[in-house]
Amino acid sequence: MINNNKVCSYLLACILAIGMLLPTTAQAAAQEEPAAKGEIDMTSLILGHIGDSYEWHFWGEGENAVAIPLPILVYSRERSQWFFFNFHHLEEAEKEGITYQGFKLADAGHPDAGKVVEYNSTTGNWERPLDLSLTKNAVGLIINSILLICIVLGCAHWYKNKKPSDEAPRGFVGLMEMMISMVYNDIIKANIPQHVQRYSGYLLCAFFFIFFTNLIGLIPGSANITGNIAVTFVLAACTFLFVNLGGNKEYWKEIFWADVPGWLKPIMAVIEFFGIFTKPVALMIRLFANIMAGHAALLALIGVIFITANISPVINGIMTPLSVIFAIFLDCLECLVAFIQAYVFTMLSAVFIGLSVPKHHAEA
Repeated sequence: MINNNKVCSYLLACILAIGMLLPTTAQAAAQEEPAAKGEIDMTSLILGHIGDSYEWHFWGEGENAVAIPLPILVYSRERSQWFFFNFHHLEEAEKEGITYQGFKLADAGHPDAGKVVEYNSTTGNWERPLDLSLTKNAVGLIINSILLICIVLGCAHWYKNKKPSDEAPRGFVGLMEMMISMVYNDIIKANIPQHVQRYSGYLLCAFFFIFFTNLIGLIPGSANITGNIAVTFVLAACTFLFVNLGGNKEYWKEIFWADVPGWLKPIMAVIEFFGIFTKPVALMIRLFANIMAGHAALLALIGVIFITANISPVINGIMTPLSVIFAIFLDCLECLVAFIQAYVFTMLSAVFIGLSVPKHHAEA
């Protein structure tokens, strides 16, 4: 058998050789024309996949891209008129360097890059119209919601037709029962002291929506819904409304007149008042940042394969299997993250709601 020290020496020598080869190949690549035919803009590629768009892109780039154009519905403030057309027409007009019905996609340097804009004759700038288009995230949100409703109604149908002699549910229905029991008992009832039924519907809906959407988002070609800050903003806003509209007198007393020394009461009131808004913001940023970062890291690992292909065949041959292995590992890790993020969002929402409905001090 080969000595372990010799194996380590051989591996170290290979790494050093690759390290010496890398500067040479990188320098040679830098001396080539910057607009090489096989050059890949990874920044645009990653942002294009995790961002929203007016088409549902599956695979391929440029002329070889396979995508479904989506309908665009905009209201022109300049002409006081609604316009409804397919993104395909706007894309064809962009290739010819013209506008379609006075609209075009904003250039890369524009604040609304990639969005539909129209020319404002008053200001002389290209500005956003009222955009109610069905984008990729909007269509994905509708599809995921319909699938989740079908799953929940299917489980409810099983329980509706269940007979007293029937055994406990198995398979998918049994899995759903286990997860619902876990969320209800370990998250909702454990953190909300009273009026549990009032909030259980929202919290169960939030958990399964986030978890199901996170899992669907890992499928190649799907929409990155929870990686969109607008979606996480709406979820956090729902928690904000449940916390503050359902808060009792004890909750508001602790915010504006806490049981602290008199000279601390104004200071604590200001701090607690800002805390009303920082809690939902933390929910919004946490979910958005974790999901978006996971997708970006996964795409970056896959992109290493195509970047090293333009540098050296040797480096590409070494990095390709490593990138695939790490991408598979990260994809499996993202499945765990999908559950953890749904769990954390639901748990923190339940904690904030529980703090807003505390029992009276005499009852406690």
